[in-house]
Amino acid sequence: MSAKWGDLAVRTGSAAVLIPAVLLCIWLGGIWFQLFTLLLGYLIAHEWARIVHPGHQLQRLLHVGAAVAGTLAPSVFSIPVVFLLVIALAATSSFLAWRKDAAASHWNHLGIFYVGFPVMALNVLRSDSEFGALAIFWICLIVWSADTLAYFSGRMIGGPKLAPLISPKKTWAGFAGAIAGSAIASAGFAYFAQLESIIMLILLAGALAIVEQGGDLFESALKRSFNVKDAGQLIPGHGGVIDRVDGLVAVLVAAVLIGFFRQNGEYAAQGLLIW
Repeated sequence: MSAKWGDLAVRTGSAAVLIPAVLLCIWLGGIWFQLFTLLLGYLIAHEWARIVHPGHQLQRLLHVGAAVAGTLAPSVFSIPVVFLLVIALAATSSFLAWRKDAAASHWNHLGIFYVGFPVMALNVLRSDSEFGALAIFWICLIVWSADTLAYFSGRMIGGPKLAPLISPKKTWAGFAGAIAGSAIASAGFAYFAQLESIIMLILLAGALAIVEQGGDLFESALKRSFNVKDAGQLIPGHGGVIDRVDGLVAVLVAAVLIGFFRQNGEYAAQGLLIW
């Protein structure tokens, strides 16, 4: 196997272990899903704090607090209350970062949102008993398909770089592959799930694939700013949890906003899938 495919077997093995566990938690819902989102948020918080706030235990606790706050929505507190909790945690984190270094990087002020909002989005989507699990399955499928086709098309076709100053390995071929993979996966999902407006869901998946690629570049910029190769070493072939979910966290937030907008602030999962 050539060097450019050297990590394929390890990446495939990691996916074979993680994906069924994630899908099971989504399907079960309830406490199992909340524990899953809490663990996911904790790991993201740990990796972000390790990169951006090394050795600062209070910052780490604040970021973990954002994961807890996001998990509480909407089963314990209303969404506006959880939103305010995340804002309060972010303000505290920013104040501590500013007090330590008034000229600190803008990354010092983004972590709480990066942890709290995607976790909250997951729990808000899953709270819809009719469409919640289906919406999250759809999001996971289009993100994983975007990642997969971006990986293969980028390495097989190559060509001009997408953002060489941020992520030298990413190509426009990979970007196109991400959009195509997401759209194809959405079409298949909508057909087998017997959802209406298949064309609309294909277009939406393609748009969210662009968001997914933006989330990937956002994380690449973070790592480049702090001169780290991977966010962690937890997942063989991928690195850290943030390395694996960088596109997903961006898509989750965008998806919830779309769903809420279409349903006037309620039933985000239904607003996302039913057109």
